Amino acid sequence: MRFDGKVVAITGAAGGIGQALCRHFGEHGAAIAALDRSERVTEFAETLRRSGKKIASQVVDIAAAPAVEAAFASFAAGLGPIDVLINNAGFSTRPSLERTSPRDWSHDVHGNLDGAYFCAAAVLPNMKARRSGAIVNIGSVNGLSALGDPAYSAAKAGMISLTQALALEYGRFGIRANIICPGTVRTPIWEERMARNPDIMVQLSRWYPLGRVADPIDIARAAAFLASDAAAAITGVVLPVDCGLSAGNIVMARELTLEEF
Repeated sequence: MRFDGKVVAITGAAGGIGQALCRHFGEHGAAIAALDRSERVTEFAETLRRSGKKIASQVVDIAAAPAVEAAFASFAAGLGPIDVLINNAGFSTRPSLERTSPRDWSHDVHGNLDGAYFCAAAVLPNMKARRSGAIVNIGSVNGLSALGDPAYSAAKAGMISLTQALALEYGRFGIRANIICPGTVRTPIWEERMARNPDIMVQLSRWYPLGRVADPIDIARAAAFLASDAAAAITGVVLPVDCGLSAGNIVMARELTLEEF
């Protein structure tokens, strides 16, 4: 899968999955438009630029629609119109409803769901005019069932609906939209947890039929497939990339029926 001559916009580009996405698409010929609310995206972009990748970066909070519009206008002027949008940015601030205030709820839903919509809205006019484009949203298995982080989960469930709406409405313009739902991904965000509990990954892995959690490159490879011509007939799809977590309850299955394996 090559993306030579394509411009790929990636939000949350400074995070663990975001960096893997930028590297993977860049290694396959894409010019990268990297967005993140953290200043770290500037340093990361410079690192990739020194390695020969074509990349531009913007520090922007995707929850602010005017800032998003300005950022994408700047990318279009410098790199060209966006061919692929990867809505990767996401965060959770409250693990339970009990600890979630109305303000917290609005903050998490706005930043995760509305931000994804703002980015899609910014690229759709050019995609529609060129009758070509791909949007890959990075959701979560939290959007498929209750696993904690309820405001974040509600936003990710909303992203599934947004993805399907995009697929239905814009398919006639040659625009495809799909969503990946990762489970646990081994990113730097887990380092603090591992510092407190070195066995946390072993404990988590028992819930995954493959016996491991995903690595960021697993998500990047799936996103590249969905964005590529190899997936030209695929749109509106919800794709778990979760080492089998959403296939069923492997812990219960082992206790009830798989004791001999």
